[in-house]
Amino acid sequence: MATIQVYQATGVGKPFELVTAPKPKPGAGEVTIRPKAVAINGIDWKNITFGATIESWPAVLGIDGSGTIEEVGEGVTGFKPGDEVLSYAPGILGKGTWQEVYVAQANDVGKKPSYLSFEEAASLSTCFLTAAGAIVDGLKVGLPGLSKIENTNPPKSILILGGSSAVGAAAIQLLRIALPSVTIVVTSSKPHHEHLKSLGANAALERSAQGDAAALKAASPDGAGFDAILDAVGAGPDSPAVYDALKPDGLKLYSLVLTRPGAQVPQGLNSTLVTVASADPGSMAWFSKLLEERKYKVPVKAEVIGHGFTDIPKGLARFPAQISGVKLVVTL
Repeated sequence: MATIQVYQATGVGKPFELVTAPKPKPGAGEVTIRPKAVAINGIDWKNITFGATIESWPAVLGIDGSGTIEEVGEGVTGFKPGDEVLSYAPGILGKGTWQEVYVAQANDVGKKPSYLSFEEAASLSTCFLTAAGAIVDGLKVGLPGLSKIENTNPPKSILILGGSSAVGAAAIQLLRIALPSVTIVVTSSKPHHEHLKSLGANAALERSAQGDAAALKAASPDGAGFDAILDAVGAGPDSPAVYDALKPDGLKLYSLVLTRPGAQVPQGLNSTLVTVASADPGSMAWFSKLLEERKYKVPVKAEVIGHGFTDIPKGLARFPAQISGVKLVVTL
């Protein structure tokens, strides 16, 4: 029986183990992928620190990866062995990318354009899927190729909190594609401002403005407030003043990306709590097309922090400090 190496988390606060396990086989609608690079996300740190989403141990973490197709399961027609791909995988359920071969739903996989490195590709899938969910589900904005929502009454002004996070920078681009004339204002530390404007933001404010409702509101069109807020970093629960930046008689849309357990959306707003979810059919194919046509840029830099699974703890040690402007990646 063929075997692989698996970087296995043994429990909350416990060390990882590199163990040998049977090589997985894809089921119907699945593929197996041999990763060449994997990313380290905040949810991985949360799981190893306090078991945020893991119900049983041992578990394999990692929700982002890129590599080559190993095998395809029954009914899969869009991929073949050897294809270079990027993908999401359910590391939040303990079935992630931190192993020599991992299983992914074919709907969660996209073709990697030749101009992208595996390191860059490994940083992309989850932030795209999360940003897309925050836009479609939270802001009620349809994305071409991803949603059947017709944008008959979309927000005309949107504040993105945490613009230099991977999700925030992805959301800027997707909103600009969906709503070419929308006003997008973001918060981030100053070194990221010009980059975020190059992605499609109209204006950028210092991160400290998240605690100043007057400063936020002043940055909106005519100073009247924003129609919608996309909170990519959970700033609202920490600084409720941000809610006052919404236009009193506007849509009052608030899309909160879940960044920690127990986060609550406020009352009196059209609020949605967004989590990382499996892709809808066709979403990753559309994403791959955007990448191939260079209509979507790598939102934040892929920072390689080591080679091999045993270097993953180096990246985990960078949390819980807020990591902005980069996505941590390990090559394999």
